[in-house]
Formats: sequence, structure tokens, C-alpha cells
Amino acid sequence: MTTTALNYHDWLPIRAWPDGDDWRIDWARFGSHALEEPFFRDSTDQVLKRPFNLAFRRDTPADELLDWQQRSPGMAPTAFVFHASRCGSTLIARMLSRLPSHTVLSEPAALDALLRAHYNTPQCAARQPDWLRGLLSSYGQRRRGSEHALVVKLDAWNIFELPLLQQCFPATPWIFLYRDPLEIVVSQLRQPGTHTVPGLLGASPLTLPPDAALALSRAQFVARSIGLILAEGARHCRQYGGLALNYDELPGAVTGRLAGLFGLADTDLPTVLAGASHSAKQPGQRFESDRDAKQREATDEVRAAVAAWASQPYVALEALRAQQRG
Repeated sequence: MTTTALNYHDWLPIRAWPDGDDWRIDWARFGSHALEEPFFRDSTDQVLKRPFNLAFRRDTPADELLDWQQRSPGMAPTAFVFHASRCGSTLIARMLSRLPSHTVLSEPAALDALLRAHYNTPQCAARQPDWLRGLLSSYGQRRRGSEHALVVKLDAWNIFELPLLQQCFPATPWIFLYRDPLEIVVSQLRQPGTHTVPGLLGASPLTLPPDAALALSRAQFVARSIGLILAEGARHCRQYGGLALNYDELPGAVTGRLAGLFGLADTDLPTVLAGASHSAKQPGQRFESDRDAKQREATDEVRAAVAAWASQPYVALEALRAQQRG
């Protein structure tokens, strides 16, 4: 009996999880839905409300990614955006997503899961590169017919997995975006992200044993997480040729010195720049800088924690950025 291979042209992976010694992929049908929402999870929430996806889903072994890539190769990634969190990466994604020529992935959960799969199932490490190539090929399908660029924004903690992504896509340029760590830490204390709450992130080089995490104050734990990400960003920028980018350079750098890296034509620039006028995470609101408010909000305890954990790697990144800009 011959089994007809499934066509995934209108489908995208929305989740990856371990299944014994293997991994599985959950797919949803996106059709021609443009990924214009602030995060991939927001786009997923939109399409999962459709009657079709309420009734039909696809759950496959991870190796199905390889088969689909072989039958229908997608676009290779144009650029990767790594970041230290709360420093403008969502703004970059929103600006680029205004273009019908660009598919912009903003922190898809399946990518994070497969990048960190070896922490949970070490025996799958040899298969990770193929799975990652297949996963991004599936995201790089030309579902609308107008796409010629695929920009991928990763989660902040994925900077530790950059060597694995480099192994898969050595020719893809990437940036590391950061800002004054005091402002990042204040933002994370206001509204904590997954990597700044003990026990939430799961297996990662950021993870501390419970006793060690409890020995730190809230400000110290957050400053440690941000400092380690900044330090890894600086180290990888030197080792793998990443471009250091400070939040201060946004939004102009996207249509300026980064235009070629993101595959932008001159005719794209006005449309992209217009996307910077509204809040990246709340598109219905006008953008207003909160830098001064964050600086005022920082307590002496927060300043001491940032000085101990994050100031030195920030200074190193600034020196590297100055060197790169010549």
C-alpha cells in the first residue's frame, strides 16, 4: 500500500516537544496569513481560532521536517536577530513585517524548543542540525508568493545556542541588540520575562539550582541573567562575526546601515521606517520613550546589582560596536 506524502505548503510548525528519544512537531494551517503580529505566538493564536484548525491538526515526528524540506525547500534565513530582551528587537520585527516581501519570525516556540533539545534529550544532539534546517525551511515557504526574505528573531536566551545555529547556517548574517542593562533590568522587574523568574525557563546555561537562585535577591537574579546574556553576546560577536547594535541606533539603523543585511531595497525604506511610529508590542499606541522613567525608577539595590553583574559586558559590547563602526 502506497502512502501519499502530505503537503505542508499552508502549514507551519507551532510546537515541538520530546517523545521518548524522539521529538514531535505540532502544525497548524496558516494559509496566506502574514505574520504581522508582535510575536509568532500571537499569529498562532489568531489562526487557531479558525474552524479548520479547531477541527484538524497535524502531529508528526520531527523527521517529517526533513522530508518536507527535501520535497519543497523554503527560503534560507536572510538574517538572525539576537538580543538581550527589552531593547528593541520587537520593533525591528514589526518594521520589517510591514513588507509583503519579508517573512518575519518573532520568537517561535518550536525553534526555541529544538535549539535547546539537547539539554533534555542528549541523544538527539546529532539530529538537531537537520531538524533545525528543516524547521526553518518550513517557515521559509512562500505561502503568499511575494516573499524573498526570511528574518528570524530569537528568544533572548537563545544566544547560548548561537554556535549550533551557525553550524546550520554559516552564511547567514546576524546582529546582537542590547541597551543600557539598568533599563533592561528595570523593565524585567516591572514585567518579568521567562528567563528572569527562577524555575520558569527550563534547561539553559542561565538556569541555577533552586538553592542558588533563592540565595539571590530579585534584582540580583535579574541582573545576573541579563549580564550573562550580554557577556555571551559580546563573546559570540567576536568569535562568529556578529554585528553589535545598541538600542540608541534604532529605528534609523534598520533602514540605514542594516538595510543590506535585512535585504531591503531603496523602495522599501519609507514603508519600513513608518512602522517605527507606534509601540512594537501594542501597535495601536504611539511610541513614547520610557528611558528617563526607567533610569529614575532604578533603586540603589538595582544599580548595585547591575554594576556587579552586567556593567562590564555592556562596556565590552560598546567597545566592540565602536570598533566595528570604524
